[in-house]
Amino acid sequence: MSKGDLDPKDWETFRADAHAMLDNSIDKMEQAGEGRVWSPVPDSLRNKFQSSLPLEGSKTDLTINEIMPFGVGNTHPRFFGWVHGAGTPSGIISDIAAAAMNVNAGGRDHIAPVVELQVLKWCLEMMGMPLDGSGLIVSGTSMATIIALKVARDQSILDARLMGVKQGQLVGYTSEQSHSCIKQAFDVLGLGTAALRVVSCNDNFEMDLQNLSELIAKDRIAGFTPLCVVGTAGAVNMGAIDDLHGIAKIAETENLWFHVDGAFGAAGLLGKLAHDRLSGISQADSLAFDFHKWFQVNYEAGCVLFRDETAHRGAFSARAEYLRGSERGLAGGDFWAVDYGPELSRGFRALKVWAHLAEHGILAIGRSIDRNISLAQYLADRVAREGQLQSMAPTPLNINCFRFVSNNFDLDILNEEIVVLLQERGIAVPSTTRLNGKLAIRVNITNHRTQESDLDLLVDAILEIGAELTST
Repeated sequence: MSKGDLDPKDWETFRADAHAMLDNSIDKMEQAGEGRVWSPVPDSLRNKFQSSLPLEGSKTDLTINEIMPFGVGNTHPRFFGWVHGAGTPSGIISDIAAAAMNVNAGGRDHIAPVVELQVLKWCLEMMGMPLDGSGLIVSGTSMATIIALKVARDQSILDARLMGVKQGQLVGYTSEQSHSCIKQAFDVLGLGTAALRVVSCNDNFEMDLQNLSELIAKDRIAGFTPLCVVGTAGAVNMGAIDDLHGIAKIAETENLWFHVDGAFGAAGLLGKLAHDRLSGISQADSLAFDFHKWFQVNYEAGCVLFRDETAHRGAFSARAEYLRGSERGLAGGDFWAVDYGPELSRGFRALKVWAHLAEHGILAIGRSIDRNISLAQYLADRVAREGQLQSMAPTPLNINCFRFVSNNFDLDILNEEIVVLLQERGIAVPSTTRLNGKLAIRVNITNHRTQESDLDLLVDAILEIGAELTST
């Protein structure tokens, strides 16, 4: 039995407390569909986290149990606000094992790199990319995008790692519906946000390929160097899927790096309903997506994949002498994650991804995704039948955008208040967005627990609250 200074003084008491916490965690998952979706943090609990620095230790399990009801609510089937996965009970088990092992998955010869390589091979196969490609398990799509566009940058300017990039030298292209992480990556990589050209969209909120070609031609005439084009596989606003095959053709013709932001939508390849519209992902030079969204892996876990392993490794590999590898011993191993990304200190994220995929299988995950898409169509049909609800966009995947309408009211203010009241009353958690300058109620269905009854309850509540607000 270990005798470290920071180990429990009484292992049996610790074991009992840990078992109680496990039971409470399982209870939370089992009862995910009960009670309020979201509850504001009470002042009494907030005040516990405004204390002075602890000099002596104390028990924390009671406080940890107390905080559990006050998350964002994404395990609940009526959480529709943002693209958060709902997680699964089995995710608790792999997180316990990873915490107990407490390994640094940045490199060296141990089990974490072995598991991560297996997950990456599975991902390349799932996404239709070459099996001799490469990738990395990361925190999420934001980090994955930075890694992907750094590789693109370094392929375009071979001495960029040493000499950097001149301001305005490189430019890239993405649609006006793309995620803000693309712009953020241009900022972080020193390319500058002004170097990211925003391509207009058609009536279905998909990238206008004619406008893309025009912008590229205009930049070449002006002396800029086009670097990359970023296609969106599931726009976070309303689920649009760009013409990925069409973008791939332009990228090949123009010698541009083709990156796909598949944060949640790429997972649709596992199902049947959106598979064909997402098949262009296989032509990408790089792909970023999240496991903690539509895959339903517990937070946090994302992935970046590359067609060209050499390009990926060349953008990051530069180990210090104290990280030198060897043929034998713990410093061995063929896969050091630090050679493929900016993090040396990394948790064992790959374990929960491996456990989730192995336990459920991609067929079950694909059926869950198709179920969400079907539910979105169910909601679209319900909205179409209600005279006081107005659809604001098509429903190509799992996101519905609509609003409550009433004469003589500012509809932006009215619908914003409807959403806030739904949240504050614990009924449901939709969010809002703007489409064509108008505020919409945004209902994202990414939860494997959501049923038709949850959507009917949501619509009924919107109509009731709307009537309440417009009758005063």
